[in-house]
Amino acid sequence: MKNLVKDIAPHSIKVFASQLTGSLVFPSDTTYDNTRKVYNAMIDKRPGLFAMCENAEDVISSVNFGRENNLLIAIRGGGHNGAGLGLCNDGLVIDLSGIKSVEVNTSNNTVRVGGGNIWNEVDTATHKFGLAIPAGMVSTTGVGGLTLGGGVGYLTRKHGLTIDNLLEAQMVLADGSFVTVNKNENTDLFWAIRGGGGNFGVVTSFTFQAHPIKTVIGGPTLWPIERVEEIMDWYHTFIHEATENLNGFIATMVIPESPFPAELHNKKFCGIVWCYTGNPEEFTELFKPVLDLNPVFAHVGEMPYPSLQSMFDGLLPPGLQWYWRADFFNELGSEVRAQHLKFGSTIPTPLSQMHLYPLSGAASRVGSTDTPWAYRDAKYAGVYIGVDPNAKNAATITNWCKSYYEALHPYSAGGAYSNFMMEEGQDRVKASYKHNYDRLVKIKNTYDPNNIFRVNQNIKP
Repeated sequence: MKNLVKDIAPHSIKVFASQLTGSLVFPSDTTYDNTRKVYNAMIDKRPGLFAMCENAEDVISSVNFGRENNLLIAIRGGGHNGAGLGLCNDGLVIDLSGIKSVEVNTSNNTVRVGGGNIWNEVDTATHKFGLAIPAGMVSTTGVGGLTLGGGVGYLTRKHGLTIDNLLEAQMVLADGSFVTVNKNENTDLFWAIRGGGGNFGVVTSFTFQAHPIKTVIGGPTLWPIERVEEIMDWYHTFIHEATENLNGFIATMVIPESPFPAELHNKKFCGIVWCYTGNPEEFTELFKPVLDLNPVFAHVGEMPYPSLQSMFDGLLPPGLQWYWRADFFNELGSEVRAQHLKFGSTIPTPLSQMHLYPLSGAASRVGSTDTPWAYRDAKYAGVYIGVDPNAKNAATITNWCKSYYEALHPYSAGGAYSNFMMEEGQDRVKASYKHNYDRLVKIKNTYDPNNIFRVNQNIKP
């Protein structure tokens, strides 16, 4: 693999720079160290060159330059990927952060979004029209990475995964060609990008179906960690039998000093963070079984949807140390609940946590081969997250996550939501796509036979 600085002729780089509306960032530039930062501060990669793209033409030039010079290529959208797969060492990073636009069409409630947007930019624009697109749980996440991996969030039970609301994309392929993909054009690629990650090209724009949602009733309820087994047992039945207007992910967590009351600070809890999109007049009766469980804290009320979507942004800013492990689950049996009590009682740092996101409702009605997301019958996407501001605690949070994962993996459905995975090897990637993996390989062979796009959860040709 060539090194950009040492091995590529200065004239070639000069020609490349002249083709760009955007700019190049080199290791020698004063902005380089800041440019190479991503959300997860545990990631410390040193690319040979950044191409800061501002339009699809810049992406075409960048893909061609990387391919012609045999460079390792990484694609960075929002930079939130836990494994740091928006960066690579020595190679070329195609940075999409300059490709931003949000165009709302109120005649059919569709929204066209740039490949470099982050979700809070989209939420701000759509909210003005009383609309929302199903997305994740932290609004500083990039649209591209979340969408291409699947997209689990507050609206999953009501309106499905983010990929279930993707109508069209425009993308640059490995040969530098620019294509539109939708249900009528390049249908094999359209299938592949709805969960298959960045394996098939660089998406420069997405068009989504939005839904009439302006305000929701949402917020957290908390119980002492000692009650986690009881609450999980109740929750498993309650959430999957509830109206699809109600969602809520269950978690084990430590309550930080802000913005919660002092009597909760630094104590461990079982929590559920709720989101209700239905008739507010029906909420009190619907929510009564939750309050009957006597939570020690309940802060659930009506709010703009973007306020719920961004509720945890301040607690989880860029620059923290992160380590992730994940699995799909179908049941929360006694053995599973016992492990959640064990590891929830030994959370190592105040920001480390475990989440289980319910996958029933609209998300479960899509066929298991209709998109690459193979686990439509799973009940939960689970994730163990070690988080801390101090690099000295990196080993501590990593070991806790790995131990949590190893204790519960035998009870899992097998694979994991790819956006929650670190670099865990090819067998893990195959397990996460299950019966859809071979079809993804065929499409990869057609559009990227040389595996130009391989800095990802890789589908190997």
